[in-house]
Amino acid sequence: MAWDTARTKQLLLDAAVEEFAEHGPEGARVARVAIRAGINKERIYQYFGSKEKLFVAVLEAELAKLGAAVPMTPEQAEDLGDYAGRTYDYHRAHPHFLRLLAWEGLMCQDRVVAECERTDHYAEKIAAIAEAQRRGALTAEVPPAQLLHSLISLISSWFTLPQLARILVPDVLEAGEGRDLRREALVATARRLTRA
Repeated sequence: MAWDTARTKQLLLDAAVEEFAEHGPEGARVARVAIRAGINKERIYQYFGSKEKLFVAVLEAELAKLGAAVPMTPEQAEDLGDYAGRTYDYHRAHPHFLRLLAWEGLMCQDRVVAECERTDHYAEKIAAIAEAQRRGALTAEVPPAQLLHSLISLISSWFTLPQLARILVPDVLEAGEGRDLRREALVATARRLTRA
């Protein structure tokens, strides 16, 4: 029976996402990844080379998923509240992603995984925002890169700083009879801050 390399690599990546999100690059253990995947840990070294390279592969794969799931065209950039809401939805469905980015920020400050690709990805979003500003749909008082950075910070703070939300806006954390009040507050705030 032929070995399914692609399936094995995917099983390892899926298991590694959870391991790295929970324990970070330093605390993660390849043995636990292998156990979660049901694959011999030697395959990790065969396919990825090291735990560090496995972390890089995980981040690259997860970044690609986010980019595909939450695009931003110049038309979509005209309503950054909607973009914020879609990004929030993605992070709510995939809570591990922001944990991975937080670990990267804490542990890998001197290097950025897939920096060139990420820079290109964000350059496309910045260009879309700049075009929306040129059309008059967004405020031109803030440079597009700063606007994107602020928006990303707003979105991610709901997931990475829940203690501040509990202290500052406990009413928004209350369940709203089938409504997500955090999402509604985020979308409204993003629109107020970015509209022309």
